[in-house]
Amino acid sequence: MIVECVPNFSEGRDLNIIKQITDGIEKVDGVRLLNVDPGKATNRTVVTFVGHPDAVVQAAYQAIKKAAELIDMPSHSGEHPRMGATDVCPLVPVSGISLEKTAKYAHKLGKMVGDDLGIPVYMYEASATQPLRKNLATIRAGEYEGLEKKMADSQWKPDYGPDQFNSKSGATVIGARDFLVAYNVNLNTTSTRRANAIAFDVREQGRIKVDKAGKNIVDEEGNPIRIPGTCKAVKAIGWYIEEYGIAQISMNLTDIHVTPLHIAFDEVCKSAEKRGLRVTGSELVGLVPKSVLIDAGKYFLKKQRRSTGISEAEIIHIAIKSLGLDELSPFDPKQRIIEYMLEDAASTHPLIQKTLIGFAEATAAESPAPGGGSISAYVGALGAALGTMVANLSAGKKGWDEKIEYYSEFAEEGQRIKDLLLKSVDEDTMAFNQILEAFKLPKGNETEIKARSEAIASATKGAILVPLNVMKVAHTAFPLLKEMVINGLQSSASDAGVGALCIRTCIEGAFLNVKINCSGFKEAAFVEEVMEQASQISQSAKELESEILDILNGIIKR
Repeated sequence: MIVECVPNFSEGRDLNIIKQITDGIEKVDGVRLLNVDPGKATNRTVVTFVGHPDAVVQAAYQAIKKAAELIDMPSHSGEHPRMGATDVCPLVPVSGISLEKTAKYAHKLGKMVGDDLGIPVYMYEASATQPLRKNLATIRAGEYEGLEKKMADSQWKPDYGPDQFNSKSGATVIGARDFLVAYNVNLNTTSTRRANAIAFDVREQGRIKVDKAGKNIVDEEGNPIRIPGTCKAVKAIGWYIEEYGIAQISMNLTDIHVTPLHIAFDEVCKSAEKRGLRVTGSELVGLVPKSVLIDAGKYFLKKQRRSTGISEAEIIHIAIKSLGLDELSPFDPKQRIIEYMLEDAASTHPLIQKTLIGFAEATAAESPAPGGGSISAYVGALGAALGTMVANLSAGKKGWDEKIEYYSEFAEEGQRIKDLLLKSVDEDTMAFNQILEAFKLPKGNETEIKARSEAIASATKGAILVPLNVMKVAHTAFPLLKEMVINGLQSSASDAGVGALCIRTCIEGAFLNVKINCSGFKEAAFVEEVMEQASQISQSAKELESEILDILNGIIKR
């Protein structure tokens, strides 16, 4: 189970205080600090860390405790709404855990903070104890300055902790929620009023409807009638950031499946233009899932009438430039995308991180791995890459604009196949190493002998299934390559033909690995099933390669 925690602390200027808070987080075993994002104008720091729920709860508790010691709320000021030293502390399910279970961990944290630290705690979102407290903005209304009066109202009795005002630390809002993207869009104005007008245009809540005299229009029950904004699941306000000398639209995207980042950005652009303003860029606060920028990149590529079947890195680069995420400060995807922060590339993919020369030298060294299996997977990746190249060149051909989407889909499929085969380059070597490790296990007594035998069998199965999977994945590249030979850019048809040769080599090479690893393996039924599958793929590959080359040779002769 992995949970993300994104506490917001009411200190963004004193880096020593921020470091003391984050040091406490890093001392807890089982958590990993991913990002620290301080803001001077907001006087607020957003911290992101992940780990097992129990470890995350402990780390969050230590951080809230340290913030209560070091941050003095009566002297705090900043652009962002806040009500406590630790203003809000959400837990977000990442993997292996439901939102409902995450909410229980949030309550565990809330009780610890309330009982042990004497800080009033309000539970929100999926952890809310009553409907009124589900929305963070509702709980935080009146901010720190209005908190004492608010707590005197019985309906605002804290969920945990004392019901008396804590003047030094204020109150903390804790809860479990789905992933939220904190996002600011930059404007070429210093006017907070104009920024707020745009915020009202786009946020789901919109604005209150008024008559010609400027008086609120209400319904039969006396409630104000609202004009909804253009973006559902979006909260927004306008503010002026002295640090940057510009006004911004500050948004929380509470459901990126309902309103993705790029749609929110475009809606702000439309509203700004109607009001005589211009969007100059934007900034993300904290980390985002990779899909947020991939979706944005593809969105802008389609608007540019370009293929979306380019590399992941280039798609993300297009997203960064289109959204202007690097206008105010450098934007490093490796430091801002959750998946990249969690991935230790050097240990997870040691082979594909090498240069071409380094990979060749590692293969030629006095070591059995990387060997034929890794090379086969890599050759297959190159074959898929060649087909992808032809699809992208075809999509970019002048006069073929109506075919962009058609070729783009083929290019995306090629990228998918290429990435899977690149992953298998390291998987094959890891499978081989697992066999070696299994053979090193002790075999002194009967229990050890049994455990060693089971480990060897399990590792051998893995070493058989990895190249079998390579064969299956590589085979799916043939439709792409055939299509590019027939209907792709004719001057590049030979490249698709070379791709077909590579895929056939990949499949035959992986088949050799399947055969040698099946040799002597005692589970006869398993071996028979694997060999039948592999033989069928091999035969089909031979026929498809021959068909593609016949077509290609016919084209070349013309």
